[in-house]
Amino acid sequence: MNAELLLMFTLNCDRAYLYAHPERELTADEQSRYDAALAERARGVPAQYITGHQEFWGMDLIVSPAVLIPRPETEHVIEVVLQLAGVGRAPSPANSLRLADIGTGSGCIALALAKELPEAEIHATDISPSALEIARANAARLQLEDRIRFRQADLLERFGPESLDFVVSNPPYVGESEEDQVQLEVRKFEPRAAVFAGPTGLEVISRLVPQAYAALKPGGWLVLEISGAIADRVHPALREWGEVAISKDLQGIPRVATGRKPEPAV
Repeated sequence: MNAELLLMFTLNCDRAYLYAHPERELTADEQSRYDAALAERARGVPAQYITGHQEFWGMDLIVSPAVLIPRPETEHVIEVVLQLAGVGRAPSPANSLRLADIGTGSGCIALALAKELPEAEIHATDISPSALEIARANAARLQLEDRIRFRQADLLERFGPESLDFVVSNPPYVGESEEDQVQLEVRKFEPRAAVFAGPTGLEVISRLVPQAYAALKPGGWLVLEISGAIADRVHPALREWGEVAISKDLQGIPRVATGRKPEPAV
């Protein structure tokens, strides 16, 4: 599959073209570029960084070593947000929502939400200027640059109190003690700050949760991607929240933690 993907990249064609032209021979220049791509892949470089692209939520996204490669399991975050936002139910409350994607990376979550919630106000933050450059480029390519307000920030530091309906994030959640269990190509090539949170894996989440509580309106939702390794430890971090739930991905692995900021007592 990787060889086929790299061949498509070399020839700038789709899979249908490859299968329709099995007799196609590479030119000397194409062979040289294909060999170089194969050599990079053999060195462990993810195919997505070689081609510069990754599909997510039906969108073709630019990726580079400055951002985490979007993964299919993160699409479950989008599904959960849309469900909580009432998408598909009439009348839909989603039109007036104000959402923030924290640690946006490639922009995949913010872009998917902009695509599915055309009337919502969407913000996206990242501490990395290089990541924001990629996210803005993706928004421009998908003609969604007018829908998302990108800003450089450490988590929610630039949001006022009770100003958001949703805080959504795929934060770093892998503990440094688990490093040996992470794929070598992830450890070696993907941005370390986007993968590892600190010794336990909860360091970023433990900062994000109280900031989200302050920034959300009463009744607002926090939606976090997590891993099975920290699922049991996320519940205590959300003890002040209501309607706390952890949902599993298609492989049965705990993947998304949600909590709702309580409404004031009447």
